[in-house]
Amino acid sequence: MVIDTLDNLEKYVSLNPLFTKAFEYLKSTDLNAQEPGKVVLQGSDLVVNISLAKGKTKEQAQLETHKKFIDIQIPLSCTETMGYTPANALPEGEYNEEKDITKFALPSESYIDVKPGMFAIFFPQDGHAPCISSEETIKKVVVKVLA
Repeated sequence: MVIDTLDNLEKYVSLNPLFTKAFEYLKSTDLNAQEPGKVVLQGSDLVVNISLAKGKTKEQAQLETHKKFIDIQIPLSCTETMGYTPANALPEGEYNEEKDITKFALPSESYIDVKPGMFAIFFPQDGHAPCISSEETIKKVVVKVLA
C-alpha cells in the first residue's frame, strides 16, 4: 500500500509498467471536472473509473482484495477513510474472477484518512475497505491497473 500526495505521484512510476500512462492521464486531466464514467486508457489493462460512491461507516465498509489488478484510489469531493488489512491476514474468501474481487465482512486492522489531493495505491497483497466517509456521496477516481 502507498499513501501520498498527487504532487509525488511520479515517484512511484517504476512500480508498474502501466503507471506511466496512468500518471500522465491523472496529471493532465482536470479530474474534478470529469463526469462519472469509464475512460479506457489501454484496453482492459488500464481503466479509469470516475464515480459517485455512497459513503459508509467503518462497520458497513467491506474489506476487498484483487488478484489481477492494482487500485489507485483518489478522493475528489471529500476526505475518504480507507481501511487496511494485509491480505495474508485475511481468511480464504470467495473470489469473483469476472469482477476480480474477494470481499470480507470483517473490520479493518487500521484506517487512514485520504484527503483530496492525495491518493492510495492498493496492490493485490493489500486488503482495503474504501468509501468510509460521513459524507453521503464521495466523488472519486479509481484507476484499475493490471498487476
